Amino acid sequence: MSAAGDPSLRPSARPAHGVDGHGGQVGHDGHDGADGPGRAGPPVHPVCPNPVRWPTQLHRWEQLTFLHWAYEPAAVQALLPDGLEVETWNGLAWVALVPFHMTAYLPGGPPPAPWLSYFPETNVRTYVTAPDGTTGVWFLSLDASRLAAVVAARAGFRLPYYWSKMTVVQTGPVLTYRSRRWWPGPRGASVSAAVEVGDRFAPHELGPFDHWLTGRWRLFADAGRGRLRYALADHPPWVLHRARLLHLEHDLFRAAGLPDPLTDEPVVHHAPGVPVRISLPHAVR
Repeated sequence: MSAAGDPSLRPSARPAHGVDGHGGQVGHDGHDGADGPGRAGPPVHPVCPNPVRWPTQLHRWEQLTFLHWAYEPAAVQALLPDGLEVETWNGLAWVALVPFHMTAYLPGGPPPAPWLSYFPETNVRTYVTAPDGTTGVWFLSLDASRLAAVVAARAGFRLPYYWSKMTVVQTGPVLTYRSRRWWPGPRGASVSAAVEVGDRFAPHELGPFDHWLTGRWRLFADAGRGRLRYALADHPPWVLHRARLLHLEHDLFRAAGLPDPLTDEPVVHHAPGVPVRISLPHAVR
């Protein structure tokens, strides 16, 4: 898949199907009157509604770029476990490619170690509703460059992490992300992206759709034997910037089992970074 940005540093491309990529909303009506999978979730707030008082992990997510494409809900629903329903905006599911740089360490433990705690990561994610009505992120894949982190996340939380060679390089306002998967397969799945970061959005320039795409405070995982669990992610509100996609080639969506998206160009946001507090995992009731 490849895409190129518009010459102006606008917030994003304008996708089809009644969604305004400038933060506006043409209507949030879930299914648009069509039958099929997908549920319009509640509004998402830019401030975390569930503070994590006793975190089990401390993170810092830096130099994030959110690249979102629209999908038919059925295409995404087919990749979800029983009990989760794809969440929609204006009747469409949305899937994101999110490259960034991660720092991860334990509260009360030793300071972050360069050989273990710092690494680039690239996520493929979508948004879902659980049986209890809560909403959050479902990861279709997570590529990271630290093998120890990959093994721990796969074993401890059953997240679909993959070990990849990955870099994040900043040259002036341009961020370049590169990744190539090593283990497990499909070996060689890759990303090459360049993004030019622009000015910060003023609060009044951001609308419900921007927050729906970026302000997610809960992640779900497969607990095995047909069970689901979740963890909370507590962080300050995103400081979102305009960004222009200069170059993109990747096959992570195809590697995750997705067809081509409905929209050619993504909705783009950038965030310099936030500190994050991750909760203990809990069973979904």
